[in-house]
Amino acid sequence: MIRVEGISHHFGSMQVLHDVWFHVPEGEVFGFIGPNGAGKTTTLRMMATLLEPAQGRILVGGYDVVERPVDVRRILGFMPDGFGVYERVTVWEYLEFFASAYDIPLGQRKRTVEAVMELTDLTGLSDRLVQAMSKGMKQRLAIARTLLHDPQVLILDEPANGLDPRARIEMRDLIEQLQQLGKTVVLSSHILTELSDMVTSVAILEKGRVLAAGPVSQIGRELKPERAVKLRLLEYPEGCEAPFRELPSVTHVERGPEGFLRITYQGGDETVAAIVAKAVGAKLQVVRVEPERDDLEHIFLEVTRGELQ
Repeated sequence: MIRVEGISHHFGSMQVLHDVWFHVPEGEVFGFIGPNGAGKTTTLRMMATLLEPAQGRILVGGYDVVERPVDVRRILGFMPDGFGVYERVTVWEYLEFFASAYDIPLGQRKRTVEAVMELTDLTGLSDRLVQAMSKGMKQRLAIARTLLHDPQVLILDEPANGLDPRARIEMRDLIEQLQQLGKTVVLSSHILTELSDMVTSVAILEKGRVLAAGPVSQIGRELKPERAVKLRLLEYPEGCEAPFRELPSVTHVERGPEGFLRITYQGGDETVAAIVAKAVGAKLQVVRVEPERDDLEHIFLEVTRGELQ
């Protein structure tokens, strides 16, 4: 859905992006990760047709952002960091104004505004003044604004910045809903915990360069070929670790601090299936199988090791 191909950019004599390449598959929730000053916002503004790259090109939905910006804007919704809202209007007035700006026909505006308010959990707040809303509500209102023209692609710059824990959970649930509706969502953040439960693919940007890009699981496997699974049993008889050591793909078996078995292995899902089959064959009562997830913080630290010096 989005292809970033060799873009570079500079402000005056300072080059902020250096030959950046990555792509975002359709229907993906894509994390754009990097510290402040890495070039994330500059790249996102180029995707949103607000800046032109000095070199390279960006395609959104097959449209070049420089050559066909109007077509890109029809299929894209952009919520910048520090988006700002008009505070002396009601929620309904705010959304109706932007529906008009998006040239939504008058006869469709009421249904459109009601639909995005329901999706973003703002129903019942139509008469609320924007200045009386919490930051989390304002974030949802800003997303509602970007959804008015039903874009295929959403670019959200630091969407969870400054939100309390409950508002972050609500934001995550909303993003999951948007993905279920078939939207392609790009999220940027310098706080990895904000993205860890939302994204499946990432690009890691450091000093204007992409250090890694692709599915989180793929990057994790490239950095660490060995994976681990936690096996929780109803009981842990003496010697219950032994059957798993017979599997050629298993490299290590140990008891975890909470009693579970932690089994390290090489391979994919077929190895996990073999581990479960071995447990059943040994008449061990399996309660739960928990593959260890690839951790974004671990991936980021491994990829950027030495880059921050």
